[in-house]
Amino acid sequence: MLIRLTLALLLVASPASAQATRTPSHCHALADATQGMAYIQPAALRDVPVETVDIHYVGHASFLIRSAGGLNMVTDFTGFVGSTRMIPDVVTMNHAHDTHWTSFPDPAIPHVLRGWGEVFGEGIEHRLDLGEVLVRNVSTDIRSQFSGSEEKGNSIFVFEMAGLCIGHLGHLHHAPNEEQYAAIGRLDVVMAPVDGGYTLDHPTMIAVLKRLRSRIVIPMHWFSLFALEDFLDGMLDEFTVIDVDGPYLNVRRDALPSQPTIMVLRPTYIADD
Repeated sequence: MLIRLTLALLLVASPASAQATRTPSHCHALADATQGMAYIQPAALRDVPVETVDIHYVGHASFLIRSAGGLNMVTDFTGFVGSTRMIPDVVTMNHAHDTHWTSFPDPAIPHVLRGWGEVFGEGIEHRLDLGEVLVRNVSTDIRSQFSGSEEKGNSIFVFEMAGLCIGHLGHLHHAPNEEQYAAIGRLDVVMAPVDGGYTLDHPTMIAVLKRLRSRIVIPMHWFSLFALEDFLDGMLDEFTVIDVDGPYLNVRRDALPSQPTIMVLRPTYIADD
């Protein structure tokens, strides 16, 4: 425990000049655990009350995350979310397969965050401060589309907003090491690939999620109900499972579940108003 805490403190620490210009990550304050959370309320995407976050499962590994101030962020962006009118403010991408990225993002998108570096194996670092939202990444390794391996080719993206730490594991292919866990910090909400083979096998993914101990786990990247049910069966000893029977959640920090909970969303493309 002391080693993990030391790593977390080292990762947060920076020179005084940098601290003056960089918003600190509240997700690394591991000792500041939130207590007494008991409720979550699904709500329509259009009406986001103050200090809440809307999460809409678009499909595969893509989610639309919307802040109370109206910032729209899409994970593992493929160029299509359904709506022809919405231009996201931020998109993140990973490049294991073409179902997780696009070579031609709309040039009108202000912030396109690729989860890999320009040089093979060197990774990339993002820390995008939009005031209301801080978006950062933690690099992990990835298997390429042709079964090769690329060091630091995947990114776990973390969205810090409304007092919440929301993580998207991307196309994760290995359990994070101690340094990566420390860099991730606390995750209140995590989107996790649960296909059981294309990314992590179920036992390893389950071990990762039990260590993260997020209040809300949203399964993604499942190709069949069989894979989803197999994953859920492995989590029932420590997690409550709720089938939301819809594509979205409205999440508020003071209304997180009191126990770690899996929220099963049903993917639906974003419709134009």
